[in-house]
Amino acid sequence: MRTNFKEASARGRLYRKCRNFSLSGTAVIVSAIFREQGDVVYRVLIVDDDVELTELLREYIELEGFTVECVHDGLACLRSDVDVHDLIVLDVMLPSISGFEVLKRLRQRSKVPVIMLTARDGDVDRVVGLELGADDYVSKPVNPRELIARIRAVLRRTNPAESGSSGELEVGDIRLDAASRSAWAIGRRLELTTAEFDLLQHLMRNAGIIVSRDELSSAVFGRKHAASADRNVDTLVSKVRRKIVPAGGVETCIKTIRNVGYLYALPSASTPDRDRRRAAVDD
Repeated sequence: MRTNFKEASARGRLYRKCRNFSLSGTAVIVSAIFREQGDVVYRVLIVDDDVELTELLREYIELEGFTVECVHDGLACLRSDVDVHDLIVLDVMLPSISGFEVLKRLRQRSKVPVIMLTARDGDVDRVVGLELGADDYVSKPVNPRELIARIRAVLRRTNPAESGSSGELEVGDIRLDAASRSAWAIGRRLELTTAEFDLLQHLMRNAGIIVSRDELSSAVFGRKHAASADRNVDTLVSKVRRKIVPAGGVETCIKTIRNVGYLYALPSASTPDRDRRRAAVDD
């Protein structure tokens, strides 16, 4: 099979760049437009203070069917209308404003999916990113194939028409609609990130069954068999619990099974406490 010279050149330069640079000064928010099956058009933004690397990423991603737009700092991202994009890939390190601060401000006004770029050993960065509402992460130095795979995976999760998931699921106090990717606790809307929704959905679909951290990590992030994966899952479970309780749900619907994983508890028969909470919402 013949190899296109432009494609080989772009791939070669990008791999050399990614191998030689740790991206410690990079905040990539890939803004790309790429096409999947049918007429669906996805928009993703690349924000990176390393202009050369951004251009190389642009070339590589365009070869995969994306049309890429670039900005070079976090403030430029915040000034833009982020909701016209379908996904943001954001590095932790930025010169004027950190990736964490960008993510924090984004989450105050948008639910656009975000993939964080973190240091190879940056477990703390990953946990903080997930706490602030990131949907996935890619370690630096970046492997462009993995980055593109992660972009596609997150977009599949946020687009039920592609993922094939649809229908409603209700277990105890929680109701979940896969088609609209919405969830409610005793009738009150839960504001969940993509990763939080996927975790809750997987637990509810396996209600009454112990689900290991490895299985949850694989279902939510496509990763398993890593100590950091356990911590990331624990962080997400903690966040989901904190959102369920203020909405009127029961925190203990997600039970911790020590040294194993988690269990979404099947509801017991109607109790006075549950009836009172439901009546309060109905009123």
